[in-house]
Amino acid sequence: MLPETLKGKLLGLNDDMETRSALAVIETARAEIPGLAMVSSFGAESVVLLHLMAQVDRSIPVLFIDTEMLFPETVDYQQTLAETLGLTDIRRILPDAAEIAAQDPSGELHRTDPDACCDLRKTRTLERALADFDGWITGRKRHQTANRATLPIFEEEEGAPRIKVNPLANWERGAAGRYILKHNLPRHPLVAQGFASIGCAPCTSKVAEGEDPRAGRWRGFEKQECGIHIVNGRFVPMRAQGGTK
Repeated sequence: MLPETLKGKLLGLNDDMETRSALAVIETARAEIPGLAMVSSFGAESVVLLHLMAQVDRSIPVLFIDTEMLFPETVDYQQTLAETLGLTDIRRILPDAAEIAAQDPSGELHRTDPDACCDLRKTRTLERALADFDGWITGRKRHQTANRATLPIFEEEEGAPRIKVNPLANWERGAAGRYILKHNLPRHPLVAQGFASIGCAPCTSKVAEGEDPRAGRWRGFEKQECGIHIVNGRFVPMRAQGGTK
């Protein structure tokens, strides 16, 4: 469990971290948090954070939640990045088989209740995977959704004795793409097909030119978060946060 003194120290670094690089944030997290992991979806922009992490420590555990509904291209991309970046501890984690059999035996829950499906296949799975860690690195950015507009660099996790580290929180729209080009990093193969934000296959669609990159996630539902990043311990519709569908 992360000591309260260390938690307070990290939260107190937020003002200073605003002017530091994402690499410096990861270096600080690696030095200060004894049990640190990274959570990666191996989605459209995931290579940025993984490339930064690899410059600090390639052995940091990377938790890859396989919901069993991912695009095959995502699973292949995970293997490509592991080899390209030399990552040594990627942990592919599956949902609990008994829970799936009991609550979504037909694999159709996403059609009627996507929040429940995300909770079953992703949120609970991640909670179990993070149980032994003191902190975890995420790729969230303030520009992505209304919920993330005031995202701090170091964040106390709601309802858990852990710190969330958001090295890319203050990156502007387009910065990740420029970073990928600058470092000649491999892109997720679905990006070239019009998928700007990539999650589970049934709940991800292409976006049209001019659309918000996350418009293709849960299209037709009032939902923009999978549930691993929640507000006050629960799902909050974007409209309630002053955002849009």
